[in-house]
Amino acid sequence: MSDSLMFLGTLIVAYTIPGPDMIFLLQTGAAQGRRQALAATVGLGGARACHVVFAAVGLAALFRTTPWLFATIRFVGAAYLIWLGIDILRARSLVPERDPAAPIGGRRNTRVVTRGFLTNLLNPKPLIFCSVLLPQFVQPGAGPILAQFALLGAILVFVGFLFDATFALWGAALGGWLARRPAVQAGQRYGFASVLIGFGAELMVMRAPH
Repeated sequence: MSDSLMFLGTLIVAYTIPGPDMIFLLQTGAAQGRRQALAATVGLGGARACHVVFAAVGLAALFRTTPWLFATIRFVGAAYLIWLGIDILRARSLVPERDPAAPIGGRRNTRVVTRGFLTNLLNPKPLIFCSVLLPQFVQPGAGPILAQFALLGAILVFVGFLFDATFALWGAALGGWLARRPAVQAGQRYGFASVLIGFGAELMVMRAPH
């Protein structure tokens, strides 16, 4: 198998594993509709691009030498995921007012883009993933290292966007299904909230990279 196929295969496996990003997109699509869920993918993509840059400058290595920095980011990220879960629980319905004709701009979309950005950025797992994965596919004799890193990072962000958009559309379809079944909405809301809170709790006990 070529390095390119192996790299793509690794990304596909990573993006199909359920995580906070996937749950966030499904919940946003179900609760706010397709447009807001697709707007959230912009925030997630921006955060992944930041993780690629952080990996290139060796931030994960800094985590190993500065445990308190890793612990700070870990606890802030965990608290944010738990807050998102609690925010879902406080909602009266998983499917509030849905306006499919709402424009793609404004404060509503800015808020969801920001939430997507923070959901991924405050999770140290993507940074560690980038720091471990990308250097394995950089070949010293195949051109400038920085250019290779940038290309691999761009592929990582683009493939992530494709998966994010798929999850966003699935979430919007789920919202339409739930809108016709009010009795199921409460259970779905508790399910999404519990998963996000669970991810936050898992992040709380995550160890620093060695």
